[in-house]
Amino acid sequence: MSRAGSNGYAALERAGAETVKRAVQLDVAGRFQESLVCYQEGIDLLLQVVKATTDEAKKQRYRQKISEYMTRAEDIKKHIEKEKEDGKYHKQIRIEENATGFGYEKLFQEYLTEIVSEVWVEDPYIRQVHQLYNFLRFCEMLVKGPCKVKTIHLLTSYDEGSGRSQQMTALEEIKQSLSNYGVTLNIDFSSSIHDREIRFNNGWMIKIGRGLDYFKKPQGRFSIGYCDFDLRPCHETTVDVFHTKHTKKM
Repeated sequence: MSRAGSNGYAALERAGAETVKRAVQLDVAGRFQESLVCYQEGIDLLLQVVKATTDEAKKQRYRQKISEYMTRAEDIKKHIEKEKEDGKYHKQIRIEENATGFGYEKLFQEYLTEIVSEVWVEDPYIRQVHQLYNFLRFCEMLVKGPCKVKTIHLLTSYDEGSGRSQQMTALEEIKQSLSNYGVTLNIDFSSSIHDREIRFNNGWMIKIGRGLDYFKKPQGRFSIGYCDFDLRPCHETTVDVFHTKHTKKM
C-alpha cells in the first residue's frame, strides 16, 4: 500500500472507530434514534476498512466487531419500531440560545417520508409578517418533497391588532400559491389555541416550544442568515418528537 493509500486507510479506520464509539455512547444514554444512525454509518466505514486491508487477522477482527454492531443496530431498530407501535416513542432536541443549523429541512426532513400526504399545523402565532414568512418557508419545504403533500391544515389565531387584514391577505395568497402546486390549504382560527404542534399522517408529531417562530431577527436585510435559515441564530427552545398510530385531525 502506498503512503497516500496508507494515510487514507488510517483515516478511514479512525473515522469508523470514532463513529461506533459515538454510537455506543448514544446507546448507553438511551438516545436510540441517533445511536442507530451512528451504528449504521460506523458499520459502513468499517466495511470499507475490511475491504481495504490485506491483513487477514485484522479482517477477521473487524468482521466480528461489525457482526456485533449489526446485531445491536437491529435490536435498536426493533425497539424503536415497538415504541412507535405502542405510541411510546419520544425524542427531545434542545436548541440552545444563538445556535445555528436548525433550518426547517434539518428539523423535519427525517420525518417527511414519501408517504406523507397530509399535514396539520397548530400554531397560534402565524400573525405577524415574519411569522407568516416562517409558515410560507415551511410550506415551501413540504412542496419540495420528497413527500407528496396534498393537504395542509392550519389552525391559528387572529391577529388582535390592526394587522388582521394583512394576516388574512397573506394567508389567502399562500393558499392560492399552494393550489398552483396541487396542494390544498385549509385555514381555521381559534381564540383559545395555546399548543404548538405539527403532525404528519405517517404518525409523526413534532412539538416545538416556540412553534415555527424560533429564529432570531436577522441583524439586517443583507446579513448572513437572512435568507438561509440554517445560518440564522435561534432562540432557546425544545423540540419533542413523538410517534403515534393515529394522527389527530382538527
